[in-house]
Amino acid sequence: MKTENKILLKKTKQSRVSGFQKVFLFVLFLAISFKVLPAIVVLFLGLLPTLTIVVTDTKNINKITTVGCFNISGVMICLNNLFNQITAVSKFSITDNIFNIIIMLSGAAVGVVLYYILPDIFVYIFKNSAQHRLKLINAKLEKLKSNWDNLIPEQR
Repeated sequence: MKTENKILLKKTKQSRVSGFQKVFLFVLFLAISFKVLPAIVVLFLGLLPTLTIVVTDTKNINKITTVGCFNISGVMICLNNLFNQITAVSKFSITDNIFNIIIMLSGAAVGVVLYYILPDIFVYIFKNSAQHRLKLINAKLEKLKSNWDNLIPEQR
């Protein structure tokens, strides 16, 4: 039992981070956060519709997937514009442009429209197809009845 405790103590001592490593990791984190912060802001603002659906309707995976995929496609257009900008000041101006916000949120709107309207469109198409097949079957039955009518004895 004591040997296991000693081994655990040795493992915890080996995994400790030195002061230099802490400072280095902190500086690295700051550098990355300044570079990535505009992208995080754009992602947060652009993915608000998807986040809203995730929070409010957690059990409807199909809705989350449809709206989320279309929302991400709209956000990726703005992220592409963001990564093509050169200066750090202009990186935050991507959220100031109303057209970028419209592009990001219109992807989610397309996803919502497709989620609610597409099933109705398919139901309408399948219903018309079934009605058309039913008319063809009834026409064939009428033709068979007229052909075989004189051969079948009448039921009394």
